[in-house]
Amino acid sequence: MTSIRQRPNGKWRARYRDAENREHARHFDRRRDAQRWLDEVTASVVTGMYVDPRAGSALWDDWVGAWVARQAWAAGTVSAAETALYSVPWRRRGIGQVKPSDVQAWVSGETKRGLAPSTVRTRLNYVQMAFRAAVLDKVISESPTTSIKPPRPRRADAAMDILSLEQTAAVLSTAGRFRPFVEVCLFAGLRLGEAAGLQLGDVNFLGRAIDVRRQVQGSSIASAELVSPKYGSERTIYVPGELTKALSAHVAASRLAAPGEQLFRTLRGDLYQRNNAGEEWRGIRARAGLPASVTLHTLRHTFASNLIASGCDVVTVQRALGHAQPSITLNTYAHLWPSAEDRTRAATADLMASIAALADSSRTARKKPQVSG
Repeated sequence: MTSIRQRPNGKWRARYRDAENREHARHFDRRRDAQRWLDEVTASVVTGMYVDPRAGSALWDDWVGAWVARQAWAAGTVSAAETALYSVPWRRRGIGQVKPSDVQAWVSGETKRGLAPSTVRTRLNYVQMAFRAAVLDKVISESPTTSIKPPRPRRADAAMDILSLEQTAAVLSTAGRFRPFVEVCLFAGLRLGEAAGLQLGDVNFLGRAIDVRRQVQGSSIASAELVSPKYGSERTIYVPGELTKALSAHVAASRLAAPGEQLFRTLRGDLYQRNNAGEEWRGIRARAGLPASVTLHTLRHTFASNLIASGCDVVTVQRALGHAQPSITLNTYAHLWPSAEDRTRAATADLMASIAALADSSRTARKKPQVSG
């Protein structure tokens, strides 16, 4: 039900009742403006786009807290989402009060304070997801993040460090007791958490293979826990005998016997996780004389680079790395594959070499002297 009435002060009062019989009213100087507002409300109801004006008053922190709690996410995803959602400056404001300019200012601020473009992109993605969910729940009529663009990432070939043979040798020679951990990252392409989650039973010494069945999540001794790998990351990696031989020596030195024993632990017997594994790596990096941009993840990039240089196709590399989709592999490592121009030149060069060899063979046969009887 809608109505427009002029009040004693000359203002026009437009009002309507929603589906729950709650009254909403606004005052206008002109009747035409009051009618236009009611027409807009009526149109939104008819098209299913109606949003209760009071719904957007829910505080951001309260709304996203309840929204995250409803998601069937792994603990690591929840942690990443909360880090992003609680990094915004509008936490104590109504979700419907956030404007596109607020979001753009936040994105720019995160970039200016030194966060990597990929990190800012990930945080913006979670914020966009929350606003889209609010639109679907009819809490707000539209998302203020629709037109927001994340910062451009650096070109992969400029941003990605890959170890040279000399650097790899320096890393291995200075790794000490952490060397077996480094080797499964470097020669099997495991992520830090996957390497930390390996158990003795995951290594097939005779079959020269490593099964990735779990990972360590958490950034401290207290929070570290064994969980399932990332979606699509469970896999079997086929490795050279030199790696299984090195791991066998590590098993003997560590006196491991039961299949469920962790392959790697600190001297205190703790699980490796981001902090203590990172500390080990920083010491190795300093002794090897590598720049600060080289991280443990660089070992995984080096592994992928070697597969590609050896002629492995996208799907083979994807499966070895445990990427959920080949597109992820291409987005990350496309610059390492030979370009179409390189492949065209190489293919044509092979054809020309084959033809030239055949022609030389024919000329040799024609010039062969005849033997008289």
